[in-house]
Amino acid sequence: MPLIVAAAAAAASAKASSASSSIIANGDLANLSTPTRPRRHRRHLPFKGMPCLLSSFGCVCLLFFAFNASIYFVLNERLNEKQLRLEVSDAAHLDRPKIVIFAAPRPFASGKPSLVDARQDAAVRSWLALSPDVSVVLFGQHPSIFVFARSLGPRAVVDSSIDFTFMGIPFFHSMVARSHTFHSGVSVLMDAETILLPDFLSVLYYAQTVKQDWFIIAKPHYVSYLPLQLVGTRKHWFQKDGEMVDVDKEYLIKKQNYSHGERLIMAWNKGVAPLHAGIIPPFLYGEGLHNKWLANEVLSSDFRIVIDSSMVLSSIYPESFGQLASNLTTITDNEEEINWRRSGNLQLSALYGSLSFPQTNLLNKPLKVVKCFSKYYLVDQLKGTIYFSQVSVGLKTYSNYAPKNFLLVSRIMYLWRYKQLDVCLKNKDASDMYQFSPMMLNESTPQKSSELQLPWSLESLLRLIADKDNSVVLAVAGDNYKDMLMSWVCRLRHLAVKNFLVCALDSEIYHFSILQGLPVFKDPLAPSNITFNDCHFGTECFQRVTKVKSRIVLQILRLGYNVLMSDVDVYWFSNPLPHLLSFGPATLVAQSDEYNETVPINLPRRLNSGFYFARSDSATIAAMDMVVRHALSSNLSEQPSFYDVLCGEGGANRVNSDKCREPSTNVTVVFLDRNLYPNGAYKHLWEEQDVKASCLKLGCVVLHNNWINGRKNKLERQMSSGLWEYDPSSRMCLQQWHNVTK
Repeated sequence: MPLIVAAAAAAASAKASSASSSIIANGDLANLSTPTRPRRHRRHLPFKGMPCLLSSFGCVCLLFFAFNASIYFVLNERLNEKQLRLEVSDAAHLDRPKIVIFAAPRPFASGKPSLVDARQDAAVRSWLALSPDVSVVLFGQHPSIFVFARSLGPRAVVDSSIDFTFMGIPFFHSMVARSHTFHSGVSVLMDAETILLPDFLSVLYYAQTVKQDWFIIAKPHYVSYLPLQLVGTRKHWFQKDGEMVDVDKEYLIKKQNYSHGERLIMAWNKGVAPLHAGIIPPFLYGEGLHNKWLANEVLSSDFRIVIDSSMVLSSIYPESFGQLASNLTTITDNEEEINWRRSGNLQLSALYGSLSFPQTNLLNKPLKVVKCFSKYYLVDQLKGTIYFSQVSVGLKTYSNYAPKNFLLVSRIMYLWRYKQLDVCLKNKDASDMYQFSPMMLNESTPQKSSELQLPWSLESLLRLIADKDNSVVLAVAGDNYKDMLMSWVCRLRHLAVKNFLVCALDSEIYHFSILQGLPVFKDPLAPSNITFNDCHFGTECFQRVTKVKSRIVLQILRLGYNVLMSDVDVYWFSNPLPHLLSFGPATLVAQSDEYNETVPINLPRRLNSGFYFARSDSATIAAMDMVVRHALSSNLSEQPSFYDVLCGEGGANRVNSDKCREPSTNVTVVFLDRNLYPNGAYKHLWEEQDVKASCLKLGCVVLHNNWINGRKNKLERQMSSGLWEYDPSSRMCLQQWHNVTK
């Protein structure tokens, strides 16, 4: 183009010069030399030929300039193309990272497939089709997710070693923590229903040239109609009739809005810098706010470059698959359940992170990556600065890229290209419909968790969690034992025991349990004045609290469920329920509190009410009712009432050395083998150097952390022994991968 313009200018100049010369040669001035006209005396013109000379020189200079500019333009474009090929080659081959995409799909329908199933299937297959360097990790527990992963091949695996709620919802903070432990160059965390197109890799490869730790966000595009599908893990899309289609991403996303809701693609390089300061609270994944909260924290922490690639990264959230979806069902979530889950996330977003500080700077914005002339540029919209990145130099300001030599042509071409780039960027900015903005909490945001409440009654919870034998595991706890409660819960989760529930003695532990994803209910009759550190064995507080346990057990028995009552200071080595169920009806099975190995284990007052199993039959219910009534009239804890009612005062109803029989109900009490169910003083197991190894050698099913005074002493003993399963600082259960170097 510059060559054509210059040539036209030169031609115009030459034409003008030629016309001038013709007038001089053939016009009136030439006729003055004829003899018929008197010669006039004129002044001598020393530069008579100068106009012609200047015109010719200008023409030559203009042609020379145009010729050089054209050569420079062509060479510059070829140099840019070569540089771009080198950048792509370097990023894709010399330093091509291993990419792991993490997602948490919903369980797949057991019968007729749903629209959600179809989206998830298309999305995950599109990820695997990107490159052999891409692998997929699906967080989930449901068997259908394992079946789905097996159909995708070896590059897709299921990981269940994170925290889930009792409803099977994964915790976002646990997902992020787990992703850090994988050996990948780039980690991607995204919605399981979002399809990725090939330029996703181009953006990641470009980010690798930045030479700094980075964090990418991208908002998927919403597509109302996508009549295509991927078959297997191939890269080709097919219509319903089986015809292969070349997917034109411009056709797919042109004039489409960005997806609604929380869907946000997040990717980051392994790097050295952490993602953000502080910790991630226990957000429920998929229930709102967590993605934007994390992006906000990464941005405000300023440890990494944050890049918004929504304009250049082609990702699709398909609302429908057209006729391909004609046989799919739709799934409608319960609105009441959604509300409490999202309310919890909203409160956590206000209580954790930079938003909890009133003076937080919320003016930061991510750099926006745009594509002009087949190259990527980064734009700082606040500063009005343009950056480019190359493999060899990393991130540089475009203004510093001006030519350092004094060639006028070079400088003019640079200014021309800068003007063109500026126009391109302005057009891109005008067409951009998505602007990432930091989170803002309004005045209506609840700052306290007092409003949180599960939408289930005790009866509803029991129906949800009871196992096939109609048995549940019950724990009763107050806020003073919340960490020990969580260690107990984490241990049960590791053992895949899901049929437990928690009775909260106060509002604090109730709301804490909700945020930790526990099936919890609050006892309206629980004592209100529970002290934090002085509610251990022998105290008046302990006496009042223990009477709650037997009363709640009786209530659940009357609802038709078997109950294993377990204090939260009982460490489980294995699931005791199969063994306890083998004792049959009209039998109450309890731990013995006797530590002397040479005497019977059913001596007076040696029945431990911190670990026992009761069946929901008429005889056992009648016996438990007698225990509860006796405890209410006693000034002691419930534990003496158990023994005095069932075994008789002084052991009058003892049978042999390990049983009792209550005569009016004919209920048998079996004291459990202490080698399998030892109390805290038996064989001095807690004093062993390796408590766990000693217990396993003995064959322990559980180990009770009793026979010790004080909450702090109890906590210290259990933590130091290695029989601890919870990290209070991160609010996560301890997993084997926590020991992996990040």
